[in-house]
Amino acid sequence: MEIRSLCEAAPDRRPPAVNEDLVLTGPDFAVVLDGASPWPGAESGCLHDVPWLVKQLAVQLAPPLLAQSAAPLADLLAESIAAVRLSHADSCDISNPDSPSSTVSMVRLRRDHVEHLVLADSPVVMRSPGGQVAVHCDDRIAGLPDRTHEVVRRVRNQPGGFWVASVEPQAAYEAVVGTTDRADVDVIAVLSDGASRFTERYGHSWDELLDILTTDGPRRLIDRVREHDAVATTNRKKYDDVSVVLIQGP
Repeated sequence: MEIRSLCEAAPDRRPPAVNEDLVLTGPDFAVVLDGASPWPGAESGCLHDVPWLVKQLAVQLAPPLLAQSAAPLADLLAESIAAVRLSHADSCDISNPDSPSSTVSMVRLRRDHVEHLVLADSPVVMRSPGGQVAVHCDDRIAGLPDRTHEVVRRVRNQPGGFWVASVEPQAAYEAVVGTTDRADVDVIAVLSDGASRFTERYGHSWDELLDILTTDGPRRLIDRVREHDAVATTNRKKYDDVSVVLIQGP
């Protein structure tokens, strides 16, 4: 399969070009990490920022994926979270609920099937040769009764709440995981929520999103998202970092 990707910081970030997303791809895998922007004024208890956490997770995930480890994706993620936790447990308050965190979405191509893992709101979208679309998502954060700082910090990585990659390895086993027969997959998109908002916020279909990707590529999808962002009236985040991975072909 051909793998194409693009990862771009939100245009209103200060300083410019600071990106809390990260894309990691290899011959038979793709990973999208979307770091959670800290709440203004919140004390994380950590000496490190969100981009640091995202990069460290990628550093830990890359070796086993490149070595074509046979371990389940959830195990690889749990081991990566544990390793990152250990690396700063002596210098930071890892018990702080506001410790830096990230979504994780992974796809791994096997001879006969495709594996996916989705932790928090960065979906994996697949289309079959016959045009059927399957959206693999973890929408637990969308089900929160309130998105205030107090509510989010209380239910993050807690039963009945939502789960992200931060300091708790158990979060990996709360991810949405599954397999799909390779013959039933023609196109795969791995998206941060900055890209999936094209459908989830702006009302376009998943079919249209995949058509743009397969016809014009990741750059065009991001441009379309930015066009909507520029004129949107919302109290939610106007712009966001955007990550797109497109996998297609036999």
